[in-house]
Parts: sequence; structure tokens; C-alpha cells
Amino acid sequence: MTRFLAEVGANPGRSAHRLSIEAARVVYSAREAIADLFNAPDPLRVVFGYNVTEALNLALRGLLRPGDHVITSSIEHNSVMRPLRALERQGVALTVVPCSPEGLLDPLDVQAAIRANTALIVLNHASNVMGTLLPVAEVGQIARERGLLLLVDAAQTGGAYPIDVQANCIDLLAFTGHKALLGPTGTGGLVIGERVVAEQIEPIKRGGTGSRSELEEQPDFLPDRFESGTPNTVGLAGLEAGVRWVQERGVEAIREHERSLTQFLIDGLWTIPGVTVYGSRDAAGQSATVSFNIEKLLSSDVGLRLDEEHDILCRVGLHCAPAAHRTMGTFPDGTVRFGLSVFNTQADIEKSLVAVRDLAGKI
Repeated sequence: MTRFLAEVGANPGRSAHRLSIEAARVVYSAREAIADLFNAPDPLRVVFGYNVTEALNLALRGLLRPGDHVITSSIEHNSVMRPLRALERQGVALTVVPCSPEGLLDPLDVQAAIRANTALIVLNHASNVMGTLLPVAEVGQIARERGLLLLVDAAQTGGAYPIDVQANCIDLLAFTGHKALLGPTGTGGLVIGERVVAEQIEPIKRGGTGSRSELEEQPDFLPDRFESGTPNTVGLAGLEAGVRWVQERGVEAIREHERSLTQFLIDGLWTIPGVTVYGSRDAAGQSATVSFNIEKLLSSDVGLRLDEEHDILCRVGLHCAPAAHRTMGTFPDGTVRFGLSVFNTQADIEKSLVAVRDLAGKI
């Protein structure tokens, strides 16, 4: 990112001079990195935006029309639920398929919810609250057999869990750059599969693209149809660097490292009197996200004390996912959430367990 700002700094596609061409190369190289990571069919079908929320809005608001029916789960983030609730007010029918309190979803329940006017199924790959992995490949196969599209929110798994959009029958994959892809904030996007006709998706913004400037209509080809305005090129330079690091380390190796630490954390939390751990208790079936509560303590108080007394940073409350907390039975108070990454160590987990044990022992 520093190199881009110091040595390039130009706007891609807006000029023919060497620095603009170099900026365009940076953007395309980032597309290639994302396409390689997720086995996307074509780098030009990787559409960049500023976060996974924008990508989800593009897919949901761009595809669904009044009279359509959409299916989702009961543990979705508000980045899915809020656009869907807005579309519901505009005449889109919505079915929320219930998950178990552990966040488990039966693909047959999704199949049973399909109607004649179902147009789309949207699921997160892993709960941002308790980490539970949803059966996106199985649901993708059901969608494929019924001629439906599957949109997957990979905010929690992109870069930390193997994702193959073609093998998993994923038609639209929304991703964010600032989590396990190790990029900066303000980066993300949407991978559009070959079964999706891009012209059927209405852009959520229109404007300058640097292409077909003689027209006052939005270009209809990818990715320009959905990428108006000056892109966050410096951010995309950072995103590519993060993705390339993930590829060099290996997603499978990252996954195994995080799985091992997550299981160690879960097992340790369960031994502490007064602590309730949410989710499946099996790290093989979840991401490196663990939610818990300490009896008689508000999650907000636990988070503050972990920060001030133990130098441990976590997130507390509802995590922008009230539907998930209703499913878990933790609404409206929420939970304490630890989010692990490839950079955490067993020593970090041991310190965290000591801290939780200390707080629980002071009740």
C-alpha cells in the first residue's frame, strides 16, 4: 500500500499514461488473486466494493423483484436481514428457516421451504456469533437441482476456510477484505458465478467507470456494470498482498491452526464453573469464533474487565445479529465473543482462560 501511494497513486482506467496503466494492473492482479483463492470461473466476474455489506446489497437488491420469494436462515447477520426486511416491505416474500440453538441447519428444511416463485437462497457460511458452519455445499446442490441461485455470505470464512465456488455450487459469493483475507478495511466484493446473468442484476450505483465514456448509459459488461467511481486502489493493493500471503501459507494449514486453537479454547471454557459456551462445542464444525457468557455478569461488563484488567480485546453484545441471538436464546443481552486468527497462539488461549476463570471466580 505504501508503494502504491508513493510510486503509483493514479486512477485506473481514467488515463492512458503509465501510472494509470500500473494502477489498472494492481486492480486486475487483485481480481486474479481472489479468483484463484475461491476458484472463480473468471477474474472479470470478481466485482469489487467497499465491504461484504455492499456486496450483499448488490446481490439482494439487484436480483430480487416484487413477487419473488427468498429463503434464508435464522442466524444471519444484519447485512443480510436488513436488506431482506426492506425488500419484504417492497413485495418480496421471505422465509426464515429456523436453525437449532447450536446454529445447525438441516438442508432438507431449506428444501421444504422452496416455492414456485423462489428465486434465491442466501446463507452465511459461518455464524458471526457462534461460528457454526452452515451446509452451503448441500444447499447449493439443492438449489442447482431446482434451478435456483445460492448467495453465500463468506465474511467469516474467506481466507480461513476452503471455499470453491464451483465445487460447492455457489452462484454468488460475498466477501470482505479486512478479516481473514488480511486486507485493509474498505475492501470486499462479490464473486459472480457463470450461471448468473449479470444483466439481470440491477446496479445499486451508476456513474463513471473509465470505459465507454461516450455513453450516458451504464456499461452492461463485467465488472464495469457494478463498479462506478474511483476504486479503493490502494486498499486493493493491500488486499492482494493479504490474499497472496494466505495462499502461500495455505488455507488448509490456516484452518487446521485455527481449529486446534478453537477446540482448546472451547474445552477450557467448559471447565470453568459459571461459564456457558454457545454453539456445537466441536471446532470441526465451526469457524474460529467462540461465544460465551459468565453467570451473573453482563457481557458488556466482562468485555470491559477483560480489556482493562487483562489486556484482552473481544466483542460483546448482539454482534449485529439479533436473529442469531434469538435462535441461541441470548437475546437481548448477547454474549462475549472471542475471535481467533492465524496469528493467535496457544499461549494467547491459556492467558484468556486464566482471565475468564479469574472473572468467573469473583462472582
